[in-house]
Amino acid sequence: MERPALITALQPPESPARVIPPAREPFRIGLVQQRWHPDPEEHQSALADGIRVAAEQGARLICLQELTLSPYFAVNPDAGDRPAARAEDIPTGPTTAFAARLAAETGANVHASLYERAREAELGFNTAICVSPSGEVVARTRKQHIPVTAGYYEDRYFRPGDSGYPVVEIAGARFGFPTCWDQWFPELARAYSLGGAEVIVYPTAIGSEPDHPEFDTEPLWERVISANGITNGTFMVAVNRIGSEPPLTFYGSSFISDPYGRMLVQAPRDRPAILVADLELDQRRDWLDLFPFLDTRQPSRYAPLVAEPPRTRQD
Repeated sequence: MERPALITALQPPESPARVIPPAREPFRIGLVQQRWHPDPEEHQSALADGIRVAAEQGARLICLQELTLSPYFAVNPDAGDRPAARAEDIPTGPTTAFAARLAAETGANVHASLYERAREAELGFNTAICVSPSGEVVARTRKQHIPVTAGYYEDRYFRPGDSGYPVVEIAGARFGFPTCWDQWFPELARAYSLGGAEVIVYPTAIGSEPDHPEFDTEPLWERVISANGITNGTFMVAVNRIGSEPPLTFYGSSFISDPYGRMLVQAPRDRPAILVADLELDQRRDWLDLFPFLDTRQPSRYAPLVAEPPRTRQD
């Protein structure tokens, strides 16, 4: 099994906008970047080893990739009857059980992602969860935005989420847990920030574009997520997968950025990695005091944002 790189950032950079000393100790967070292993035991072992290393480094929350225990199966436009076969229940399904086992073992909260069964319809939800060391599912957030592009046929498998923008407190820090495609939408990051989220975590599966094989979208992906963090005063955690799952090659590059848009720590594109970083949460206050984006909004002027969108895509 390929040995993952351990990359840490345990000394937060200074907060340039600070005028008041921080009131809290830094929050230590970890993430595990991995490929999918066809053998289920090998796959769980690789993830578990990464969780243990992050916990040994003192991480209080450890985050995992989108569809944590499975391949990225939405590469196939013909879903057939496969969605029902892959769907899980919460909290009795294998992903929740895996997260609960590792949370209990390590004493850290464990964040994971799964295909959640929806009993009233064929299509399920792409759902992020967080499980505490006591085994409680403290967060359960369904992916709001569903991609419809070549190689990412999620509209054939998933329904848009209906859980809103829940903000969950974990060890004194406030988190939002959307998923992957959600990270491209500034409206979603703004909703979480307005709800008090200090950190937004995106389990992710993104890589090559089958219809545009020469187009590397990684720099754009990285830029838009960190920019949404700047405009909302949030730390951003993107946990991508690596490896080839034809027709896709995932580009890894998992990262953590701060409210100033600075990259605190980043993984390689093509290698397993464990990232651990200290987040100085009061940097959110510092930045938004200097640039009060939330306080100077004009919601009464935003009617066009909720109007029926124009059609821009040719089917």
